[in-house]
Amino acid sequence: MSVAELVKARVQRLQKGSPFPVEGFYALGSVASVQKAMSRLTQQGILVRVAKGMYARPKSLKNLPSVKIAAKAEDVALSWAKANGHKIVPQGLDSAYRLGLQTQAPVKTVYWTSGPSREFRIGNQLVVVRHTAETKLRWASKPMGAFYRGLLTLSAEHTSVEKLKMAIYRMGLSASEAIPVLHKLQLVPQLRQWQNKLQQLQQELLS
Repeated sequence: MSVAELVKARVQRLQKGSPFPVEGFYALGSVASVQKAMSRLTQQGILVRVAKGMYARPKSLKNLPSVKIAAKAEDVALSWAKANGHKIVPQGLDSAYRLGLQTQAPVKTVYWTSGPSREFRIGNQLVVVRHTAETKLRWASKPMGAFYRGLLTLSAEHTSVEKLKMAIYRMGLSASEAIPVLHKLQLVPQLRQWQNKLQQLQQELLS
């Protein structure tokens, strides 16, 4: 089979609407031949280029079969980070909102990353990815990471212990599971202003 045929066969096995990096196809042939095959598939409407070096198979909307979408901007950002080995997490304000620590939803979808800052736009969707310090990316894939990032963006003075307790339960943690989490967070220098509140919460959960 030619490189073009190999690329097309693999593309047709991929899930529609899921973005992927072109680098994953370079084992099928030379860089130039793979990129040429991708370009041809894009011209044919089989693929959509959703970002530099990123493609997706378009899929039809359930309620409007005639309308096709390529991929969600959020999925493109996450796939880009994974392909390049970058850590990526929702920004602190987003984490705080999801955990009920604040009532106002962020205006924009923003992620923090260990990689370079970028913007991903698909149609009217915009996702902003901002480079940030490694210290803000701790526990990237764990519930306590979201709690930690939420605290980073809020004021301890204006956040009640009751709200912190609600956030713990929203994470699905029992009191016994939350105690070691709170103890660990109290040791983080970036949360120095939160130590008293975290200690109060720990005492309430122990009682």
